[in-house]
Amino acid sequence: MERVEVELFTDRSNNAVARMPGRRFPGVLIQGDSLSILRADAAEVAALCADGELEDARETAELLVAEIDGILLRYTDALETHGIARPF
Repeated sequence: MERVEVELFTDRSNNAVARMPGRRFPGVLIQGDSLSILRADAAEVAALCADGELEDARETAELLVAEIDGILLRYTDALETHGIARPF
């Protein structure tokens, strides 16, 4: 394990926005349990599509997109607050 200093652009809660040394743009720190939930939701969409349950797949996909949109909004807000251009 290596200890490094990072620049923290948000509070230390879930989905903290931080920049690692040597990186131009910050990233988002997603806790392992939250990452696991996102992955499970994506797998559920795939399984529902494979089973032909398209309405259920659409609903689950919309929830997944909403969750990711929330993370992305937190990220872009942090960049704007600190005068950093978006990398996209």
